[in-house]
Order: sequence, then structure tokens, then C-alpha cells
Amino acid sequence: MKPKVDHYISELNKFKKEIEQLRAIVLDCGLVEELKWGVPCYMFQKTNLIMLGTFKEFCIISFLNGVLLNDAEHILSKMGENTQTSRVIKFTDTKEIIKLKAIIKAYIFEAIEIERAGLKVELKKTEDYTMPEELIATLKKDAKFKKAFEALTPGRQRGYLLHFSGSKNSQTRQSRIDACSSRILDGKGIHDCICGLSKKMPGCDGSHKQLKQ
Repeated sequence: MKPKVDHYISELNKFKKEIEQLRAIVLDCGLVEELKWGVPCYMFQKTNLIMLGTFKEFCIISFLNGVLLNDAEHILSKMGENTQTSRVIKFTDTKEIIKLKAIIKAYIFEAIEIERAGLKVELKKTEDYTMPEELIATLKKDAKFKKAFEALTPGRQRGYLLHFSGSKNSQTRQSRIDACSSRILDGKGIHDCICGLSKKMPGCDGSHKQLKQ
């Protein structure tokens, strides 16, 4: 057990008991605990397998390669439409966790065996995503923007492609490209922190909102 994770839990305003229960279950399965990206992360042979987290309406245990799990109980879900690998179980109170304790452990042990076997998820490549015509046009007319976009990591490029393509309206797509232009020129991803206040660097945790107070 890591003091940093102790501190993380002590600072929670909601779902503190639920996270404590989930933590105990994961640790009982022999995984190594660290605090990564500002949340509890659990590893097997230095590979990240499990993460815990809280949201406004629920808390989660996230299986980072959950798409490979059998999910015989049909309790896993995707956090977002475009999520490729991770799958989560959502909880709102301790009774739900207690009821599923044995199943959660079974899923964790299955995740460990998947890692032992070296199974990997075949991810979609950047070129497999649709590039909106507005972005193609912007890349053609602005060499500096094109160079900056192509210099982004594949993951950051995919993040922007999903964001830009998320609207059926051409004007909205162009507005999104224009709004993200400075981020792209600075080498930042759409979810990266740009204020320097985030405690989950390089990701944004909403700390910039205090600048408006």
C-alpha cells in the first residue's frame, strides 16, 4: 500500500468507502500499487492492469485491457463510444461491491492470465480514422499547422480526429479545428493541460477553472 494512494483516498469527497473496498480487493489479488496520472493504478510485472477512479455519479474499477476479458457476467462497459481497450465496472455504493466481490476478483485474475499469455489488443491506427475534409483543407493551406499536426503523437492525432469528426455540421467541424489550432501548434493533445495547474499531468483535471474565480 502506497502513502500517495492513502492521501488520494483521504482527499475524496465522494465514494471514499467504495474506493477503499475496491482497493482492498485488488491488493488481495497480489497486484503492485502505484499512483499514476493522479489515480490508483495496479500493475502485474510492471504492466498496468487496473485503475480506480471516481466521477460525479459513480466510481469505477477499470480493466485497461478489459476488451480481452470474457465478461461472462456482462457487467463491463465502455466509458466512451470510441474507447478501444479499457472496460469498467461502475458502482454507486458499497453493497454493490460486496455483492460482486468474488466476480471482481475472478476478472482480475483473468486479466493477470491474459497478461501472462502476452495477449494484445490490435488497436485502430491513425490512418484508420476518417479525416474530415475541413481538416484536409486546413492542412493543405497552412504548412505550419500541417507540420505541427503531423508532429503530434498518434494518440493525440486520433483524439483530434474524433473531436473534429464528432459533428455532422461542416461549420462546427471547422470551428473546432480553429479553436484547437493553438493547442496543436503548441504540441498539445485535446485533453492535455495547458495551464500548468493540473495534478494529473499531462492530462487536464479541470484545475484551470480556478483561474476564472
